[in-house]
Amino acid sequence: MNIKELLDNEVCTRNQDCELTYDKPDPLLVASRYKDEYIILLCALFAYGKASLIVKFLDSLDFSLLEQSEQEINKALDSFYYRFQNSEDIKTIFKTFRRLKQMDSLNNLFLSAYKKENNVLEGIDFLIKKIYEVSNYNSQGFTFLVSSAFKRDKNNNIKEIGNAPYKRWNMFLRWMVRNDSLDLGLWSGINKSDLILPLDTHTFQVSQKLGLLNRKTYDLKSALLVTEKLKEFDNNDPIKYDFALYRIGQEKII
Repeated sequence: MNIKELLDNEVCTRNQDCELTYDKPDPLLVASRYKDEYIILLCALFAYGKASLIVKFLDSLDFSLLEQSEQEINKALDSFYYRFQNSEDIKTIFKTFRRLKQMDSLNNLFLSAYKKENNVLEGIDFLIKKIYEVSNYNSQGFTFLVSSAFKRDKNNNIKEIGNAPYKRWNMFLRWMVRNDSLDLGLWSGINKSDLILPLDTHTFQVSQKLGLLNRKTYDLKSALLVTEKLKEFDNNDPIKYDFALYRIGQEKII
């Protein structure tokens, strides 16, 4: 069996909502219950660490707080923390998203930067900067949660080498842009062929083992290279292979 055949078979099996269970936890299990893009982004940003613990934490959050006052947010989340985020970080991201919701949709904000050159990295960068602008807050935990703006070269282009893969942001875009039995497809105006693989340790190692990636550095450049390789299998929807690659690594199939 060649690599494309292996991955296509895995996609048929994996890109189904039955793959999202507490026995096989994934943050999309929680995110898929909602149609609210701000709630879904919260699920994506907190999606680091052990999958079962991510789901447990997301299940503990009251997302209706995004519709309540900032005083209510402060009160309800006063004792909450998650790994690198203390209660102040968590309260701040909720208050920030509450403010952003009252300003515009995430889809519109993203499109304002993306549509200039159909570049999803520019859209991600714009959203990150907007979050910092609206929050007027910074801490180590908050920066880890939201990520930093992309590093750029002297021509103001985003550097491929020297930037992290921005896995959680690219995963959020996969959820929102792709539309099948797995992903939510709630956004419009973005071409799924422009998406970038949400490269994590599982997909990074599996991509190397399958010969999809020869680089040894875990960075944005590697995410882009794997994405280009996957376009050889499906130019219009290369990221449909993401969840299959993730499960292959998580379940140690190869």
